[in-house]
Amino acid sequence: MPAAADLPYWSLLLVLSVILAIASITDIKDRRIPNWTVLAVAVLFVPWAVTQHVSVLSALGAAAIAFAISCAMYAFGVVGAGDSKLLTVTALFAGLGQLLPFLLLVALTGGVVALVSLAARPVRALVMIQMRGKGDFGRGVPYGVAIAVATVGILMRRFVPIP
Repeated sequence: MPAAADLPYWSLLLVLSVILAIASITDIKDRRIPNWTVLAVAVLFVPWAVTQHVSVLSALGAAAIAFAISCAMYAFGVVGAGDSKLLTVTALFAGLGQLLPFLLLVALTGGVVALVSLAARPVRALVMIQMRGKGDFGRGVPYGVAIAVATVGILMRRFVPIP
């Protein structure tokens, strides 16, 4: 059972997880991340920063770097605009100190999501292999799922330290 001092942490993490779950489900179903979920995550950062004593400059720096990276990925068609926006606001929670592990976790989780997507549509995957990647696989990878998992994973590191 969490200590009373950890109640704000767990409450905010629960609300954040629910919002990210909604964004993920919508991304899986429609390949869209609703703007209201991105805005809700950004607004939720305010009480998070206050209760968790987060450096706002570190958070804004992480968001700026994530924005630059995700904009470049959007320009090359790797991710969608919703993914870019969601990555930017979730980077606020990681801060500069956890940005690299956060982005690495997003990339690894995104790879797993891509493999699951391929395994779910084996015929289409075989066609892609035969065409040597020149065909269109269809709807793409729902990176919102990877971003959500990585965000919660990074925030859980507080209680499960990883060297």
